[in-house]
Amino acid sequence: QVQLVESGGGLVQPGGSLRLSCAASGIIFSITDMGWYRQAPGKQRELVATITRGGSTNYADFVKGRFIISRDNAKKTVYLQMNSLKAEDTAVYYCNAKWSNGYWGQGTQVTVSS
Repeated sequence: QVQLVESGGGLVQPGGSLRLSCAASGIIFSITDMGWYRQAPGKQRELVATITRGGSTNYADFVKGRFIISRDNAKKTVYLQMNSLKAEDTAVYYCNAKWSNGYWGQGTQVTVSS
């Protein structure tokens, strides 16, 4: 059974930082490309960042220079370090595993507000 469990979301002031984690089970994590997506109220889900099994990364333009995606294969966990957060980063953030037909976590809420 595949499970992706996100954590680390919460309320943060503009300019602040958060680190999201996604712990995976039921997949061979070391050979799985992983990604973070987000969905704001009334908007479609959008790509935030991806990381391949080899460690190559890709970012949406709106987070370049602010967010960093990384992975720890020993812990079967992918991270999203979010810095210089803005109000428009407010969304539910989802972890995605490109394994078989693809799997999603349950999401973690990030709210950026003063």
